Amino acid sequence: MSESSGATFGGRRAIPPNTSNASENDPPTMELHGLVPRGFNLQDYLNVTGVHLFKERWDSNKVDHHTDKYSNNKLIVRRGQSFYIQIDFNRPYNPRRDLFRVEYVIGRYPQENKGTYIPVSVVSELQSGKWGAKVITREDRSVRLSIQSSPDCIVGKFRMYVAVWTPYGVIRTSRNPETDTYILFNPWCEEDAVYLDNEKEREEYVLNDIGVIFYGDFNDIKSRSWSYGQFEDGILDACLYVMDRANMDLSGRGNPIKVSRVGSAMINAKDDEGVIAGCWDNVYAYGIPPSAWTGSVDILLEYRSSENPVRYGQCWVFAGVFNTFLRCLGIPARVVTNYFSAHDNNANLQLDIFLEEDGNVNSKLTKDSVWNYHCWNEAWMTRPDLPIGFGGWQVVDSTPQENSDGMYRCGPASVQAIKHGNVCFQFDAPFVFAEVNSDLVYITAKKDGTHVVETLDTTHIGKLIVTKQVGGDGIKDITDTYKFQEGQEEERLALETALMYGAKKPLNTEGVVKSRSDVHMNFEVENVVLGRDFKVTITFRNNGPAHYTITAYLSGNITFYTGVAKAEFKNKTFDVTLEPLSFKKEEVLIQAGEYMGELLEQAFLHFFVTARVNETKDVLAKQKSIVLTIPKVIIKVHGAQVVGSDMVVTVEFTNPLKETLKNIWIYLDGPGVTKPKRKMFQEIRPNSTVKWEEVCRPWVSGPRKLMASLTSDSLRHVYGELDLQIQRRPPM
Repeated sequence: MSESSGATFGGRRAIPPNTSNASENDPPTMELHGLVPRGFNLQDYLNVTGVHLFKERWDSNKVDHHTDKYSNNKLIVRRGQSFYIQIDFNRPYNPRRDLFRVEYVIGRYPQENKGTYIPVSVVSELQSGKWGAKVITREDRSVRLSIQSSPDCIVGKFRMYVAVWTPYGVIRTSRNPETDTYILFNPWCEEDAVYLDNEKEREEYVLNDIGVIFYGDFNDIKSRSWSYGQFEDGILDACLYVMDRANMDLSGRGNPIKVSRVGSAMINAKDDEGVIAGCWDNVYAYGIPPSAWTGSVDILLEYRSSENPVRYGQCWVFAGVFNTFLRCLGIPARVVTNYFSAHDNNANLQLDIFLEEDGNVNSKLTKDSVWNYHCWNEAWMTRPDLPIGFGGWQVVDSTPQENSDGMYRCGPASVQAIKHGNVCFQFDAPFVFAEVNSDLVYITAKKDGTHVVETLDTTHIGKLIVTKQVGGDGIKDITDTYKFQEGQEEERLALETALMYGAKKPLNTEGVVKSRSDVHMNFEVENVVLGRDFKVTITFRNNGPAHYTITAYLSGNITFYTGVAKAEFKNKTFDVTLEPLSFKKEEVLIQAGEYMGELLEQAFLHFFVTARVNETKDVLAKQKSIVLTIPKVIIKVHGAQVVGSDMVVTVEFTNPLKETLKNIWIYLDGPGVTKPKRKMFQEIRPNSTVKWEEVCRPWVSGPRKLMASLTSDSLRHVYGELDLQIQRRPPM
């Protein structure tokens, strides 16, 4: 059952790589052997006249396999679980003298030993873990079969044939696209590598098509809903196309480890023309700003139709689209946010912040960065390639940060392995460990070329790791799945274990404490509303009997959420005198005009305060980021919230700034309520309001959401949402 080839591949005669689900090679409708007698008539033997797949949304095949939500008129089933088909023949089927089998084929060069050609024979009883077909009923000229697939078979779109044996060879049905069958991963099947034993978690991590992504700052956590849309029309084919574009061999597409690793590379376009082009420089002239996206559907459909990367994305966009990819194929997945996420460039499992002798940051030597937050995904699967106990949630990250095996990808890395510091287990565990559990080391780079470790902060990185709670929109703290509690012996042991496997020897930080003097420093930033002045208050405390004089430096920067500074908008040096056993506060006024002209996509301001105690030469250093409070888009609904009934959706926004907004785009999305839409406005004057009305007709009942975002030349990351409860259509 394979196509012969006259070409030579890799120095030997072989079949070319089978890397495209979309490519086809139809098997012959007749495979006759030997001499066929004169007068041989096909109609004298069993002939197939029709095949029925019971593929409507209400049929048991889709309901029992939890695939009834897919907007797809083909049969979609999950592997390792039986489904039903009916075959009509030209005469009654006689099992004593008639022999037939069902065949499933995928790709252009199908081979049985690769799992790309699957002959399914009729058996008396189905066996667990194996392909088989059992006759359930025989009625006149029809036979109803229960077909069971293997729990480790390839995931993709199969072509189906029925082959009938005659004394002179095989007669096979011709190609019929109506009998194409999608086979997906099955978290409901105990024998599947992605089996998840909690029904509420399966409903959340596989079937929920709307999620919540957390962003902002540790002290000011923000959230926004995201339309995963894994069941929307065309999304399943788009996800299969992503694997085709990666030239992923079909034989590996039944392995969730390989599928998730390929996905982490293909969702970004850094080196493989993948789905989304990343952009962190705040210039989006040739695409859509990352903050404008409300979901994955438009992105995946545009990628499928244009066959080019979609512009632009940042970490939460990559994570949202990757979550759609995983859930659509049947792999349980969730988006995770890590606050104060380390980007360890030199693989020494610690973050090195180099300071000048006067306390300022040395930007040339400081290559590591601390992201205010970073979003990645977790996918649920067994890890037979690792020791027992390291299955379950695996980190997979599609944001292009560092190269892994020649491509920008990350994972799957066992969360359990990261917690215990076992970073020797593949894939990319050292990088993920550093993101959540490395130490922040402040080092003075002296003019004579020597480096002196000044301060060690063991609690800053991985301050909080969260995901959406099951069955609700609230926040779930999962920090303890990644790391032991700070200060516990187990936490330090995990770090020592990781360093033992680390790529580079760390700097010697033994005996280093935060401050060797009696002086301590901290600072607070007022809650900041976009376009208004605010204050930064620095507090110095002297716990000793001596007098101290301090030279302090405050630097305020507009930063990307990745911790990389774009521009310094404020700097101030001041001296402080501390009496014994006293404290003193210094206030620094930040005016709106100082930061408004340089604002970036997410309106992050980063403050770095360093202070040198002149008497002891000790250096104190603290840094904090804040998120500006941004106005929201308001969504209102008028009319009955009923499936099939029209309702009017109104989107409103009032410009709170003292300047006119120009080139405004508003985006509206709501899975099951409306297809993604957008509208442009030329300008919005100060304190003016724009309104946009759309008529929507919901087609999915139950709890739904409407989401809207706004972007303009000078204001972005404006967002709003509205919860809906769509009622079923009343019976006629």
